[in-house]
Amino acid sequence: MTNAHGEPDTGTPHTTGRPTVTRLHARLVVSDGARAIDFYRDTLGAEETERYTGPDGTIVHAMLRLGGTAIAVKDADTADPAPTSLGGSPVIMALDVPDADAVAEAMLRGGATVVYPVADQHYGQRGGRLADPFGHLWMISQTIEDLTPEQIQQRTTDLFTS
Repeated sequence: MTNAHGEPDTGTPHTTGRPTVTRLHARLVVSDGARAIDFYRDTLGAEETERYTGPDGTIVHAMLRLGGTAIAVKDADTADPAPTSLGGSPVIMALDVPDADAVAEAMLRGGATVVYPVADQHYGQRGGRLADPFGHLWMISQTIEDLTPEQIQQRTTDLFTS
């Protein structure tokens, strides 16, 4: 059985007295929702699953599916400012992809800018960080070397102590 969002129904809520989370997704506030949806579709392969607009056409809420994950997009307003009006965002969206270079190139063609160039990293990933045209940060990672957590920790320690 699925819920209204097409996701598996988790059944009866927990009765432990603790809060229960049934779904988690990022909600990206942007300066131009329609253009942002096009950008995420064209550069990341996002699929739009729902969209609600105000009378003036602004995106009040849209859901996109990226791989197995959902994100929401909405136009900025007085209650929800876009990162571009705040000088950026401290949140980084992390993408695991089969080809980090190809995803970065697609994002760059769509108007993204490089924060950190795609390169081989000490923790066994090839990746980098880009800022999309709407002020959101994206870390793109491709596994190039299978490492244990202990190996990653050792390489991290070596990086900071050498």
